[in-house]
Amino acid sequence: MPIISPRQKQLLKFSSLFCCIALFTGCAKNQPNTFTFTADLPPDFAYVAAVYYVPAEGEACTVATKDNLAPVFNDQWRKEYKPDSEIEIRITRKGCPLIARRIELEINSAYGKDRGDFGRESAMVVIRQELKEQSKGTFSEAGESVFYGQCQWLFRTAGAQRRIVKILDCKATDEQGELKRGRPFSAYTLDQLPGKTVKMKITLADVERPAIGDTWVKVPDGWKRCMGDNFEDQYAFCFGNHKNFSTFKMVDGRICTIYPDCTEQGH
Repeated sequence: MPIISPRQKQLLKFSSLFCCIALFTGCAKNQPNTFTFTADLPPDFAYVAAVYYVPAEGEACTVATKDNLAPVFNDQWRKEYKPDSEIEIRITRKGCPLIARRIELEINSAYGKDRGDFGRESAMVVIRQELKEQSKGTFSEAGESVFYGQCQWLFRTAGAQRRIVKILDCKATDEQGELKRGRPFSAYTLDQLPGKTVKMKITLADVERPAIGDTWVKVPDGWKRCMGDNFEDQYAFCFGNHKNFSTFKMVDGRICTIYPDCTEQGH
């Protein structure tokens, strides 16, 4: 058996202590199990996020839907809204290891005081074990990834008084604002997300447009509503008649002849 000198014993003790410290430090530096989802939205807009989980890859376990309900962020967006949501990446339910698979997003905005006076549109973030490189969202050095979209209000009339109602239409865009196909969307792999921030950035189009074609006529001051057969005609298509127009009721109760300014300039 080799003889160990006092000096060698000291080195061994130091080496063991260093290994323990390194092991402890390594544990402390483990990646977090969360990432932040946030949004940069137009004024008076809010998002709702529902996070859906599935069994991790290679797991044979399953969890009943009633035991695997999606956590929802900002479901009371009219009363309280927080732009930052902390999303868990891996969770365990009923002993089954689960991973985040997708975030279903609602983009909401109220345009009037009545409960039904709001528009809603969808967006999505998907999370996979693996993705093709060109399909993955990218992160800045600061750990932030941004995907983009543009929303536009579409207006129409409804009911016996031809009251204005609005529909929210949102499309994906690139960073420069060029419209793309589909709704706002991004995708990431599981190993991209720990400790990072994913941001949805939405702009609002400057102008509104009719929700249904051939029902309004564009004029210098805005839009006039075609009369149709009569005021009771709920469809009221123009069918080339650009002389007979009807009044309509704004969200605030005003009876108007032109949208969106209510009355023509000079009248």
